Amino acid sequence: MPTASNSLRFDGQVIAITGAGNGLGRSHALLLASRGARVVVNDPARDGAGNSAAERVAAEICAAGGEACANLDSVLEGERIVEAALDTFGRIDGVINNAGFIRDRAFHKLSDAEWQAVVDVHLQGAYRVTHAAWPHLRQQNYGRVLFTVSAAGIYGNFGQANYGSAKLALYGLTRTLAVEGARHNIHVNALAPIAASQMMGSRMPEDWQARMTPAAVSPVVAYLCHEDCQETGSLFEAGGGWWAKLRWERSAGAMIGAGEKLTPEAVVRQWPAATSFDAACHPGSVEEGGMMMFRRLGLLS
Repeated sequence: MPTASNSLRFDGQVIAITGAGNGLGRSHALLLASRGARVVVNDPARDGAGNSAAERVAAEICAAGGEACANLDSVLEGERIVEAALDTFGRIDGVINNAGFIRDRAFHKLSDAEWQAVVDVHLQGAYRVTHAAWPHLRQQNYGRVLFTVSAAGIYGNFGQANYGSAKLALYGLTRTLAVEGARHNIHVNALAPIAASQMMGSRMPEDWQARMTPAAVSPVVAYLCHEDCQETGSLFEAGGGWWAKLRWERSAGAMIGAGEKLTPEAVVRQWPAATSFDAACHPGSVEEGGMMMFRRLGLLS
């Protein structure tokens, strides 16, 4: 069970945050910098006058007495973002994969280009940044990685086949990297935020927006990226000061008896038992899930 210290600090640590020029990413950067982190503020966006969002946020951090550098590379050039951390601060300790955008379209109208553009940034981009940082985290035997996922991937949402698919794929990456990183003290988690950010704010009623700020999500992000946090391989939702952990659930299942033919009709007869969660379990790994099934089949005692 985690315990709260007087102040969770990030002194001496370097954290790269993608999409940090606005919204959630900016909020995360400001909070972590205020707690002593040296932040690589990544964002290729510029406003209509050509001003860099990343440079503006980095300047804001430095003006408040923190340390930050701006990086304007695409997440598809993830190695450059990590190089910026190494060149400027000499190390990297954490990655917050936050960059993204939406291209909503009903599936029957979705173009290949709209699919690929969203998958490239959310999934491929997060992979490239994390993959570039991973050897450094392993070598120093420490790291924290956070993937930004979405309720659209967890629950499904109309018009977001591209976005939801990429976001839920990141949870699969979270689970795998948590296993691979365990022996190297690298903790990897996923967070589905809901906030009145640049991307989502217009979809919320105006009277909700004052409560559902990016700043109401960032404290959860900060803890998940802190060295004291032992959580790994987990999925969370957060918004408005509320947060919760999610997990997979499996029904007890059903089985066709040894003397019964394996037919579709037998599946139909057992369908109510297979889909009932009255005796549900929560496998936590490939091994655990497999063992439960093998025991039910009588292959293991």
